Amino acid sequence: LPFASKAAPVPGFQIELGEKIAGQLGVKLTREWVVSAIQYRRADCDLVLDVIARKDTAPAGGVRISRPYHRSGVVLAVRGDSPASSLASLGSDQRVGVPVGSLVSMTLAKGGAATSPFVFEDDIVTALANREIEAAAVTPMTVGWFNLQHADKPLRLIPAFDNDQDLNWNIAAGLLGPDDKLRQRVDAAIEAMLADGTIARIYARYGIELRPPQ
Repeated sequence: LPFASKAAPVPGFQIELGEKIAGQLGVKLTREWVVSAIQYRRADCDLVLDVIARKDTAPAGGVRISRPYHRSGVVLAVRGDSPASSLASLGSDQRVGVPVGSLVSMTLAKGGAATSPFVFEDDIVTALANREIEAAAVTPMTVGWFNLQHADKPLRLIPAFDNDQDLNWNIAAGLLGPDDKLRQRVDAAIEAMLADGTIARIYARYGIELRPPQ
């Protein structure tokens, strides 16, 4: 969570979005669990949620994208009691948690920031809350979900990477082998869900603010 879960009390926003899109198309949603793009066709998926949509890079796995519905990227998270107001305001000995091998980890390392690598974003924000690190370079979705679960000690977001196009991206639905009619119907479904606030409400249930794509 907040993306998707097999057994949690809530299904995750990706599954809720998939259910709503399927409903708009008048079909049933069947869930297939994969961990990489190479498994999309093995599982015979038609739809993949939360695909990164970039003009300069095609999605992996031969996926065609819908119209974007959200804007995401990397932010700097700090504890609520932190005096930090920017990346530059962190001391040279204060460590930033980063996903291992990520672009943001390389970007920060080139800038001379002290970093600590983690495999999962939820481990990064947990380490931040436990004062093991001083900041976290993660997606707003991870922070939003953490804050929903820890409303007594929420983390604070700093838009430290807003001017870096490589660390900001649009989010869309991914389609495998669609004909033009199906793609148009998925686009229309997303348009309708944006217009009536459905996507915003789904995200809000997971502590996430819907941001318009660019």
